[in-house]
Amino acid sequence: MGPADTQTDESSNESGGVRGFFEFDRYGTDLGTEVTAGVTTFLTMSYIVFLNPAILGPAITVPGMSDGAVRSMLAVVTILSAVVATTVMALYANRPFGQAPGLGLNAFFAFTVVLGLGVAWQTALAAVVVEGVVFVLLTAVGARKFIIEAFPEPVKFSVGAGIGAFLALIGLEEMGIVVNDDTTLVTLGNVASDPIAIVSIVGLFLTLALYARGIRGSIVIGILGTTVLGSLVTMAGLVSTGTVAPSFVVPLRLGLDPLVVSGGFDWAALQSQLFGAQYDISPLAGAFVTGLSGVEPFSFALIVFTFFFVDFFDTAGTLTGVGQAAGFLDEDGDLPEIEKPLMADAVGTTVGGMLGTSTVTTFIESATGVEEGGRTGMTALVVALLFLVSLAFVPLATAIPLYASHIALVVIAVVMLGNIAAVDWDDITHAVPAGLTILVMPFTFNIGYGIAAGIVSYPLVKVAVGEWEDVRPTQVALALAFVVYFVVATGGVLDAAVGS
Repeated sequence: MGPADTQTDESSNESGGVRGFFEFDRYGTDLGTEVTAGVTTFLTMSYIVFLNPAILGPAITVPGMSDGAVRSMLAVVTILSAVVATTVMALYANRPFGQAPGLGLNAFFAFTVVLGLGVAWQTALAAVVVEGVVFVLLTAVGARKFIIEAFPEPVKFSVGAGIGAFLALIGLEEMGIVVNDDTTLVTLGNVASDPIAIVSIVGLFLTLALYARGIRGSIVIGILGTTVLGSLVTMAGLVSTGTVAPSFVVPLRLGLDPLVVSGGFDWAALQSQLFGAQYDISPLAGAFVTGLSGVEPFSFALIVFTFFFVDFFDTAGTLTGVGQAAGFLDEDGDLPEIEKPLMADAVGTTVGGMLGTSTVTTFIESATGVEEGGRTGMTALVVALLFLVSLAFVPLATAIPLYASHIALVVIAVVMLGNIAAVDWDDITHAVPAGLTILVMPFTFNIGYGIAAGIVSYPLVKVAVGEWEDVRPTQVALALAFVVYFVVATGGVLDAAVGS
């Protein structure tokens, strides 16, 4: 550390208060930037409040309660777990990363473990809690940091670009620009006739224009502006209710007097949404204890192992990729003090499982806040506070349409693709694992699989060119571990174990 760094740290400590606690001077930021970044991250990841219940709902049934009540409880649990995990991230790790129950992880919980394998949802929650406890222990002794730092250098430097491609696919799909095709898997949507696609494209180019102009808060403005545009289009009667705006936004109606305008909002629907939440989560909280009783050790261990692998490398990839976008990585591609955000992730997973939701993880949408200038835990604290506020308006979490919030993902994806320049493409032993990491992420819709492809290919290509001495034993062990994982996850081993 040089004299300038020492001086910066001393001035940061002397400033006291919020500025000193979050080390604004050290990271070259201020409160306004951090708040804007936090709002941006929250807007782009708030969809999880209603999407997580939609995914977990079919797998979790509570006798005597309707599906709607269960999903309302799940929304509350989703928010509480996000608040706990992101607060730990803010106050302990001092990193601008938002956390919540992860997509993909919740789908694996619901459709593979519970509905597919027939495992009781209480037992699946128990597996999540056990996984979280294991993560806490491994993080405390430095094992998770050791493993992540063992990632091959080309994998570390390509994760950001891979996540960018992944974000772009997620965003474009939700915006109706990229759609499913039975022949080619994906194709261009009906961008000239689909109302969602049309509004999304207008909002996307508005956001890109603001971003190019260097307008502060451009992503937030773009998200909110697109939401307003969708509402105006609905009020004008150009599209049916609920197509591009929340269901309580309805077409305007003119009375006998042309100057009297009614409508615009369905106040009854709005009131129903405001006061229709189910806040008693006792049927879910603590259900994991029941799930621990009478489990078959081997099959339970395989479930925990699978949760563990998916979450471990998903989180590792996200922290590395978003850390790269923020300029946090050192010359070796490592995130300094990564054990702190890893501990926040572990605590969030444990608490989330205890409350009644699937694995909590760091969200790749955190990259949107980072791009707005968020550099400290203050960004994460704003995210946590906004989640807490949304607890009072659980049903209104859908006020920002998915297509509007996902515009931010496409914008940040364009920026993150610039990370591809950090890879030494002239070295084939770097190009192969980096290329596979970037390509496999979006094409398998999984960050962990992209990392796995890079890690497995690295020792193979090194040996192929006679540079086996560059491969560390831990990297070989990681590659073999991934092979074992794929055998368990895709080779029918887990199905056979649970079935027996």
